[in-house]
Amino acid sequence: MKCPGQDTQYWKPGAIFETQCPKCGSSVEFFKDDTTRKCPHCEHRFINPDMDFGCASYCQFAEQCLGSMPTELLAQKEDLLKDRVAIEMKRYFKSDFKRIGHASRVARYAERIARTEKGNMAVILCAAFLHDIGIHEAERKHGSTAARFQELEGPPIARTILKKLGAKVELIDEVCDIVGHHHHPRIAETVNFQVLYDADLVTNIEENQKESPSSPDRLNQMIEKSFLTESGRKVARETLLK
Repeated sequence: MKCPGQDTQYWKPGAIFETQCPKCGSSVEFFKDDTTRKCPHCEHRFINPDMDFGCASYCQFAEQCLGSMPTELLAQKEDLLKDRVAIEMKRYFKSDFKRIGHASRVARYAERIARTEKGNMAVILCAAFLHDIGIHEAERKHGSTAARFQELEGPPIARTILKKLGAKVELIDEVCDIVGHHHHPRIAETVNFQVLYDADLVTNIEENQKESPSSPDRLNQMIEKSFLTESGRKVARETLLK
């Protein structure tokens, strides 16, 4: 069955139109279902400005449907993926608002840290939303929420969620690797891991402060000793030493 939006029998006036090349200003003719066109004057290829990529920005079959997806759409696909991962995380935890809130705060801090550290935002935020996804299985199977049990049970669940959403294999593998040791840094770690680790650490200390406050001097010591990135230390100071 052909997508109605791409079947010419459903097209209305304006389905074939002209637009200006963003590079040289020449007129370029587009069909409604063209993803990109090359300017006949300067040969610059650009994305269809009137095309609604909607489902294509997250559908795992988009490339088969539309052909090779332009760079702009691939970026949009990854950007939208993190939002859909957040939704799946909330569905998985259901009414466990404590874990939902924790994951959401980690993602918020991770985004702040990643802006400076220049990591892969899609990997970092997917890992942030899914880093504790194994906690319920850890409780069920091992009667404990200890870090090692979370790290054991989390990756298979994270992989199932990401595969369901059509994420790239490389992204899935990296996110699952981070989830599988997010409390235990290795000797050499990627920027993506470091950002997630620091964001989780800020959140954990912030939550602990509400129950058992530490002195500013003690917080300063933890910040200097325990964080992996300078941006993480900065966010920690701004958050914990207000």
